[in-house]
Amino acid sequence: MDRGIWAIWYDLPEEGREEYLAWLHEVHLPAALKRPGYLWAAHVENIWDEAHEAHKAKVLTWTDDPAIPTGNDYLLLFGAELPTTFLDPSPAQLAEKWGSDEREMLTRRIGARQCIFMERDRIEGYEVSTRAPGITPGPAIQVGTFNTPLEYEEELGSWYSQVRMPRLTKMDGCIGARNLISVAGWAHHAIMYEWTSIESLQKNFTTEGTPRSREAVNNLVHAPKSPTLGQRIWPPVE
Repeated sequence: MDRGIWAIWYDLPEEGREEYLAWLHEVHLPAALKRPGYLWAAHVENIWDEAHEAHKAKVLTWTDDPAIPTGNDYLLLFGAELPTTFLDPSPAQLAEKWGSDEREMLTRRIGARQCIFMERDRIEGYEVSTRAPGITPGPAIQVGTFNTPLEYEEELGSWYSQVRMPRLTKMDGCIGARNLISVAGWAHHAIMYEWTSIESLQKNFTTEGTPRSREAVNNLVHAPKSPTLGQRIWPPVE
């Protein structure tokens, strides 16, 4: 079972973007999947919609820490049985062994931010049988990453366990969802949704809560531009 996830958000310059994507998909990711313990990889191109971003700005709070990178165009995900796979070797140790070509390509990333997560809960939705290839996450992926004040930790966890996660099992188009906690990187909490399509997620995803849980959600501090929503571009969606 894939209980560990390594997530990297980043931007790319326009110049050389197609060259980078071809290298990443044809060379880098197939090679990465040969590392011991790596079970899957997924590359997501996030969407940006002005109306949606304006709505998020009304209801969400983002960290203003200038030390937190703000990359958002792409999300690279790796899955493993446990998060320790991504700590032995760690991302920094992997970087020490980059060759010149790999270093040149990977340093093209702008504003890269990463987290290594451990899964603490998951649900499987109506569409779980469509997850492919293998256990790779679905075609549409939304990831929220955030911190919460200590006073709301218990309430937030209870709401996810008792309300949010069970309701997702009944939503059309839902492949699955994972409630995550971070073992490395900014953002202690994360929630990752897998859907059959962006359109289905936007149409069918709904939420509800108690006054206390809504208060907890309103006091979250998100990572820059969280939650991100995008289409998986590797492996290609059939």
